[in-house]
Amino acid sequence: MSDYLVVVESPTKAKTIKKYLGKRYKVVASMGHVIDLPKSQFAIDIENDFTPKYITIRGKGDVLKELKSAAKSAKKIFLAADPDREGEAICWHLSHALKIEENTPCRVEFNEITEKAVKEAFKKPRLIDKYRVDAQQARRVLDRLVGYKISPLLWKKVKKGLSAGRVQSVALRLIVEREDEIERFVPEEYWTLEAGLQNKDKSPFKARYTGKEGKKHVPSTKEEVDELLSGLKDRAFTVEDVRKKERRRRPSPPFTTSSLQQEASRKLGFTTRKTMMLAQQLYEGLKLGKEVVGLITYIRTDATRVAPSAQDEARQYITEKYGKPYLPAKPPVYTSKKGAQEAHEAIRPTAVEHSPEKIKESLSRDQLRLYRLIWDRFVASQMSPAVYDTVAVDIAAGPYNFRANGSQIKFDGFMKLYIEGKDEEEKEEGGLLPELAKGEELTLLELEPEQHFTQPPPRFSEAMLVKTLEEKGIGRPSTYAPIIGTLQTRGYVTREKKVFYATELGRVVLEQLLEFFPDILDAQFTAQMEEKLDIIAEGKLDWVDVIRDFYQDFAKSLKVAEEHMETVVITPEESDEECPKCGRTLVYKMGRYGKFLACPGFPDCRFAKPIIKELDVPCPTCNKPLVERKTKRGRTFYGCSGYPECEFTTWDVPQKDKCPRCGYLTVLKGKTLQCADKECGEILSGPPPKEKKQGKKSTAKTTKKEKVRSGKRG
Repeated sequence: MSDYLVVVESPTKAKTIKKYLGKRYKVVASMGHVIDLPKSQFAIDIENDFTPKYITIRGKGDVLKELKSAAKSAKKIFLAADPDREGEAICWHLSHALKIEENTPCRVEFNEITEKAVKEAFKKPRLIDKYRVDAQQARRVLDRLVGYKISPLLWKKVKKGLSAGRVQSVALRLIVEREDEIERFVPEEYWTLEAGLQNKDKSPFKARYTGKEGKKHVPSTKEEVDELLSGLKDRAFTVEDVRKKERRRRPSPPFTTSSLQQEASRKLGFTTRKTMMLAQQLYEGLKLGKEVVGLITYIRTDATRVAPSAQDEARQYITEKYGKPYLPAKPPVYTSKKGAQEAHEAIRPTAVEHSPEKIKESLSRDQLRLYRLIWDRFVASQMSPAVYDTVAVDIAAGPYNFRANGSQIKFDGFMKLYIEGKDEEEKEEGGLLPELAKGEELTLLELEPEQHFTQPPPRFSEAMLVKTLEEKGIGRPSTYAPIIGTLQTRGYVTREKKVFYATELGRVVLEQLLEFFPDILDAQFTAQMEEKLDIIAEGKLDWVDVIRDFYQDFAKSLKVAEEHMETVVITPEESDEECPKCGRTLVYKMGRYGKFLACPGFPDCRFAKPIIKELDVPCPTCNKPLVERKTKRGRTFYGCSGYPECEFTTWDVPQKDKCPRCGYLTVLKGKTLQCADKECGEILSGPPPKEKKQGKKSTAKTTKKEKVRSGKRG
């Protein structure tokens, strides 16, 4: 019989912790929340200080029964949920359910699931932090008030199945307003003029026209450029000034939740949901050889602090791997954003010795890609800055001014290992410039005018949306994944080519909300509410007072909306296809997996079918057109339009041109154009595919439903 009972959220976490604590400890999983607000009821007593009505979650009765049974025979109970406000609330509910006395130190908190961190945490259990619980409770009540009061209005006035949310609706507003900006945008013409020059040593370089007689000027028409070219005719080009500077670029700090979501989106193409799912797996522990090891620290954090022991470990690795020039004199210190919970650490590997190369055989492909990103970023954050030499050269051609910029890396520093995604997307100031001296006369090789048009602001990608939400203080990074998912599943936005487009439904819902609930849709108001939740967590503000202040104005807006919100009828967009069952014109509808075609006669006629994009490429098996399809998880593949008679499918993008060697279908596999017939395997262009190592069994898992073979069937 075990002396101590430890309750965590997940079975994986329980398994990892159990091996550190030994036989005297029984470690069990609550499977997340056991007690929460019911989904089917409002469950907030407004008249009684907004008291929440908690129940045992449906399906969790047996779990709670087992926990109570185990608690009866335990000498002491420890609650070790995740180290955040939600984890604190889980522990608070469990403490009441398991009848732990309020003044009993039962809360155990650790930032990483390693033997040292876990054992140290169990030496110093603490009381449950009621202020953190209050902050989490206030958030749940706020979200319940907004969601459960406004959503039924939308069902009645717009369409069933819609929802509104305190943070979700602000995110929708950002996307719609960006769409409006793009629609209103009027491109403006402008021109650039580059001069191809060479110095006395015949070394060529380019300089750009900047203005006339020291005043900035950007030509806006061809007539202006022609006049400029005429004025430059037979002019001598002379170096007026050469300025050299040494610049240093510091590495990016280790990841927070938000920056990890952004970088995984930019570099790996992961959705926020996928990033958080994989990060949770790395945090809870994966099997390395015979042991289960937590590979990264806790993943819900807004702090950039790093434990001194982790810095020491990284510094030792950097010295051994790269040498002393790459090690700064002191460990770098990064400033976290205002309001960050500094008790937390940044997201980092629990042990630098677990390099991606050492453990890659134990991880799936996507787990490894995310782990490598986290590991590289952390180690790079502890390295020396990169050092540049920058050169700016001012050149005169009579009254006309030109400038040439150049840069050269003197010391790569942290860039030897890692460069942040946004840095890679930015254009450098210029390449190398030849040696130039003040007063030197240059030879003009050519003048290159080029027409341009101003561009509208870009649509939001997931990375950009997450960055904007965080910068404006809207919500918390740990909530961004479900928020973005809800916007898509409700049909408010669609995601095409990695950017978001607002739908007509999204616009209609936003219009209604803006008219009657402007405060809730105001980014500043939402950010101020987040600040108040932080102050509640510090014990400096009463949560009931915050909710009461909010509800006074909200209740008035709600009453006006109930009386005056007009019913909106959204007419579905018609297609050019007829329903094969009843002859009506099929319409486009939005479902859980995106757009589909359906009969407008529902429920009398229930015909529906997916929208299929036909390719101008014949099936190599039966010669019918190939079509683009999606799995239930949203992954794109290509198959024969004659399915189920012909079952040809491929993950790779089919191409029009046939293989010159065997005449079979060619596909684009990443950047490689090759024959789809595995027996032929002809590489037509691009880098050759990586060879798989023999004798090693892949740990990557593919579900049975998603298996798609490339090449010939049969």
